[in-house]
Amino acid sequence: MSNEGPRESGVRSVERAVTILDLLARDGWRTGAEIARELQVHRSTALRLLGTLERHALVERDPRSAKYRLGQRLPQLASVVTGESDLRSLARPICEGLAGSLGETVTLDVLVGNEIVPIEQATDSTSMVSVNWLGRRTPVHCTASGKVILAFGPPALRERLLGRPLERATSHTITGRIELEAQLGGALKDGFARTYEELEVGLDAIAAPVYAANGEVVAALDVSGPSHRLRAEDRPDLAQVTVDAAADLSRRLGYRGRRAP
Repeated sequence: MSNEGPRESGVRSVERAVTILDLLARDGWRTGAEIARELQVHRSTALRLLGTLERHALVERDPRSAKYRLGQRLPQLASVVTGESDLRSLARPICEGLAGSLGETVTLDVLVGNEIVPIEQATDSTSMVSVNWLGRRTPVHCTASGKVILAFGPPALRERLLGRPLERATSHTITGRIELEAQLGGALKDGFARTYEELEVGLDAIAAPVYAANGEVVAALDVSGPSHRLRAEDRPDLAQVTVDAAADLSRRLGYRGRRAP
């Protein structure tokens, strides 16, 4: 009788599943019996693991030969990783250039689930404020990038994200849907979105949309800094340089046209 607990058994199953994927990546089509021999497990155990992988389209089975190979979902998963990697590498020099010219913090933000997550960041070396935003999750309704995603994204996304209670982060956070949707309409018209101390007291931000080659908004380029430095009346150039930098990144991603209405 095995002394393994549920956790140890689960970890071992994951390790075996990864080994199966490695085997199929290396050797192509393999039978359940062949995989069982490689894993040094009973054939029923191998078939059970293969069945789970097949249900999730990570492997596929030829009904005639009863052999398995890698499934169609793996390229889809790989494309997500590759796409984000390409996005970050293309965005890095743009973030660094914008941070250097403005003297503020610049991030490239994407929507993950229901929250905004920065995946690239640059801060000017002379800036008095240096906050590491990478990986930090923030709400969509009180961030400039979140407002960009809401304004320029599909209506179904906006409906889903605004259909939930909007929590108050500061006394300046907009929690009323009607007021927020009015702001989103203005952002759609102007080409950028702003926040004034809505996420943190003393912090303002401005963001513009980044488009993929197919015209979909895949990210937002965000400039943030102390409120006294980012007020619109003091930085009339801020909106235009942010929009221009986001447009530059969109062109590097292959976007060539205007956004479809």
